[in-house]
Amino acid sequence: MASNAKHQDMPPRGGYNPITFARIPARKYFSGSTIILGYFGMTAVASYIYYLTWKKVRQEDIEMRSGRIALHPLLVAERDRAFLKQVRRNRDEEAQLMANVPGWEVGTWYGEPVYKTIPQDTLVIPSIEEFYAHASDKELRKRLNSLVDSIKFLFS
Repeated sequence: MASNAKHQDMPPRGGYNPITFARIPARKYFSGSTIILGYFGMTAVASYIYYLTWKKVRQEDIEMRSGRIALHPLLVAERDRAFLKQVRRNRDEEAQLMANVPGWEVGTWYGEPVYKTIPQDTLVIPSIEEFYAHASDKELRKRLNSLVDSIKFLFS
C-alpha cells in the first residue's frame, strides 16, 4: 500500500529561479527623427499618388463633359423628332375619330380655326394634356409626376 501513496509536490532540486521584477525597457526600433522623416516620406509618396489619380479623374471628367456636349444636339434632335411624331399621331388619331362627324376638319373647330392671330404654318405647342390626349391616363400621370419631381429637384 505504500506504493499507492501520493507524493507531495516539491520544489525542483536547486530551488526556483529568482523572480525578475526589474523594469525591462522596450527595444527601440526607430528614433524620433527616423519616425518624422518616415512620416514626411510617406506623405510625399501619398501626395504624388493622389496627384496622379486626380489628373486621371480630371481627364475622365473632361472627356465625359466633352461627350455630353457632343451628344447634346443629337439628343435634342431626337427629342424633337419624337415630339413631332407624337403630334402627327395625335392629328391622325383625331382624323380617324372624327371621320364620321359632318363638317369636321382636323385642327379646327368645325371648320373655324382655333388660333386666328397666328399664321397657319406656325407650330402651336400643345399643352401636356393635349399632347397625351390619346394616351392612357397612366402615361399622363407618369409624365406629370416626373415633371413635378424635376421641379422639386430644381428648387430643393
